Amino acid sequence: MSKRNTRRTRPGTAARILAAGVAALLLAACGREPAAPAAPAAATAAASGSDLAPVYFDWFEYTGRDAAFEAPLPDGSFRNPVLSGFHSDPSVTAANGKFYLVASTFAFFPGIPVFESEDLVHWKQVGNAIHRPGQLDFDGLGMSRGVFAPAISYHDGTFYVANTSVDAGGNFIVTATVQRASGLDPFWLPGIGGIDPSLFFDDDGKTYILNNDEPEVPVRYDGHRAIWLQEIDIASKKPFGPRKVLIDGGVKPEENPIWIEGPHLYKVDGWYYLSDAEGGTGPQHSQVVLRSRNVWGPYEPNRDNPILTQRDLDPKRALPITNAGHADLVQGPDGSWWATFLASRNYGVDHYNTGREAFAAAGDDRIALAQP
Repeated sequence: MSKRNTRRTRPGTAARILAAGVAALLLAACGREPAAPAAPAAATAAASGSDLAPVYFDWFEYTGRDAAFEAPLPDGSFRNPVLSGFHSDPSVTAANGKFYLVASTFAFFPGIPVFESEDLVHWKQVGNAIHRPGQLDFDGLGMSRGVFAPAISYHDGTFYVANTSVDAGGNFIVTATVQRASGLDPFWLPGIGGIDPSLFFDDDGKTYILNNDEPEVPVRYDGHRAIWLQEIDIASKKPFGPRKVLIDGGVKPEENPIWIEGPHLYKVDGWYYLSDAEGGTGPQHSQVVLRSRNVWGPYEPNRDNPILTQRDLDPKRALPITNAGHADLVQGPDGSWWATFLASRNYGVDHYNTGREAFAAAGDDRIALAQP
C-alpha cells in the first residue's frame, strides 16, 4: 500500500522521465493509478524532440504485508523481532529501572544507536554513541567494515560502550550519562587486539575487559579464535596486568569450532558465567555459556550447549528464523532473565531482505545459567 503526492514542475531530462516511469510502475504494482503513463510520455518526447515535464514525488510511503505480523498475539505474548531491520548484535543493560540497547551499524553514520525501554519489548531511540564525524573516520570503508558488535554496560551513573572500529582505529570505549545518551570521544585501546570487547564490573570493585583475538598457540584453522580477559583501570580506560585466554577455539575444541566471539561476563550467586557467540553469524550461528567460581577460570561448559541456535531446524519450515546468536543477558522487571540476540527472517532458504534484526527471549533463571 502506498501514498503519494505529486506536483508538476519544470521540464526535465530523459533520465528524469525514466525515473518517473519507474515510479509509475511501482504505483501500478501497488494497485494505484500512476500519476502519468511512462511509455506514452517517453514516446511523445521522442517524437517531438523535446522533454515533457516529469512527475516529482514529495514523499513515498510503503506499508508491508508481512504474514509474520498479521496474526493476533495471544495474551501475555510479544512479537519478534523487537527491533526489525538492520539492528545486528544487540547488547543490553539495565539502569535506573529502564533498559538500554545498542546495535551494530558498521560504516553507516550516525553510528551505534542507543534505545531505551521499560519492558524489553517496546523500544525508542534516545541517541547515538557515534554522532559526530570527529569521533570515528569511516571514509573509504566498505559498508561491512566500521563498528562491530558494541557492548553496553552501566556502572556508577555512567554508560560504557565498548566496541571495535574495524579497519578504522581498532578497539575503543565511549561513555555517556543518562542525561546525555550520545557518546563522548572514544578512548582507544591500542593494547587490545581482535574484536568484540566488553566490560565486566565485579562486585569487589575490579573491572575487566574481554575480547576476541587470535589464541596464544598458532592458529590451527580458519576461524580459530580465543576469548581473552584482562583487568582495566576504568577511570583511565587503560588495561593493565596479565592477559589470559579463557576459551581457546570454543566449547568443544576437538571439533575445531569457529569464530568464538561476542563475550559477555555475568556474576550470579557467586558464579561467573561467560556467554559467547560461536559458529559465525550465518546459519551455523549459536550461543554458548560456561561458568567458573573464579573470574580467571577455568570455565566449564554448560552440558546443554548451545543454549540458543536454529541450525538444527528444518530449513523449509514456515516463517523461519535463522542465524540466531550474539546474545546478551539482563534481568527483566520481574527479576527473570531475558536475552537479546540477532537473528534473520529469511525466505527461499538464504535470502534476507531485512538483514540481521534484534530479537528478545524471555525466560527464567534457567535461560542461560543451567548447571554444567
